[in-house]
Amino acid sequence: MSFNLIDFLRSLVQLTVFDYLRAVWADSMAPWLIEAILDIAGILIVSTFLLLIVIFLIWLERKIIARIQDRIGPNRVGGRFGLLQTVADVIKLLVKEQITPAGADFLAYNLAPLLTVMTSLLLWAVIPFADGIIGVDLNIGVFYILSISSASVVTILLAGWGSNNKYALLGAFRSVAQLVSYEIPMVLSLIVPILLAHTMTLQGLVLAQIVPYLLVVPLSAIIFFISALAETGRTPFDLLEAESEIVAGFHIEYSGMKFGMFFLAEFISTLFMSALFATIYLGGWRFFGLESLETWGRPIGFIAFFVKMFAVYFVFVWIRGTLPRVRIDQMMDLNWKFLVPLSLVLVLVVAIVEKLSFVTNSGPYLHAAIHLVLNLAVGLGALEILRWRGRRERTAYESARELEGLESDELVAEAAH
Repeated sequence: MSFNLIDFLRSLVQLTVFDYLRAVWADSMAPWLIEAILDIAGILIVSTFLLLIVIFLIWLERKIIARIQDRIGPNRVGGRFGLLQTVADVIKLLVKEQITPAGADFLAYNLAPLLTVMTSLLLWAVIPFADGIIGVDLNIGVFYILSISSASVVTILLAGWGSNNKYALLGAFRSVAQLVSYEIPMVLSLIVPILLAHTMTLQGLVLAQIVPYLLVVPLSAIIFFISALAETGRTPFDLLEAESEIVAGFHIEYSGMKFGMFFLAEFISTLFMSALFATIYLGGWRFFGLESLETWGRPIGFIAFFVKMFAVYFVFVWIRGTLPRVRIDQMMDLNWKFLVPLSLVLVLVVAIVEKLSFVTNSGPYLHAAIHLVLNLAVGLGALEILRWRGRRERTAYESARELEGLESDELVAEAAH
């Protein structure tokens, strides 16, 4: 098969360009060499896209939060919309002086920013952008994501320890406590869709969602989203860089593009969590069967996936623009006293229901309805327990205040006597 420009452009629009190149190069190259070239090209395309999209995401986030808070946002650099403001910020970071603190561990200090970006990029290897467009369809895709995301804990420790700064070290310890704690409800929440789909591959999870899992197990989706907020250090769990408490957290000693790498990794990780949520709970690239069309199905699925991903990312930004930062004790109480027990109960309920033959043998819609009803029942039960606990604590607080009031009245009476 010879190369034809028209056919190449058509395959580019239909997102079948790799299949076209395989057919063109089949007679002139060894199969292993073709796959190696295409793999490298895929890595370069995805990595370049992620590194460049962050510039747009920062601008978009500034604009959305400005509108939420009744401000204008960037409006000077790049015209009335401030489109080049982030570009100017990137240039500023690139030309800033790179400072290494005296006494810092050179290897750990300089390796941490690179590892942070690398781990955030590696996560995208198993995300299916459309039917057949995926880096590696691992049969343990979810486990791979959890393993790579856990490596971010090591990078934070490297940054805090290698900086030779007590504030950076304290910030690193607190960050690790937060990340390790919220990994538990995240893992437990992801077990629920795995039980429903009977697979850990991301493609398999997408194909199993005749009904999006957001409508089947909404409680699992909520727990995962809250955990994702904490894992990415987003508001209201942005205690990783609470300037009012620990200067700026584990990256206080970083300047210039070294700090920019931490900033970059945060946005890439947030976008990844949006993509993962869209894949596991919103059906990924599925869009009312249109993704199965012979010619244009793949582009439709690709567009559907990105629309869902950016819709979830908008919720991340929305929460950042509206909610205040919580205290560290409140954050840990929410995790260990509420999310972890609730996740365990949810996994137990879903596992029991999935073992019942009359449920598994029912149609997909009845199956989804049964799980939805049980999810709502577990959620309402959890809310009722919270209300009971809140009433008990309010009663105890009011009783203590009344007791203090009586004691103060007695003291005043004795003093007057």
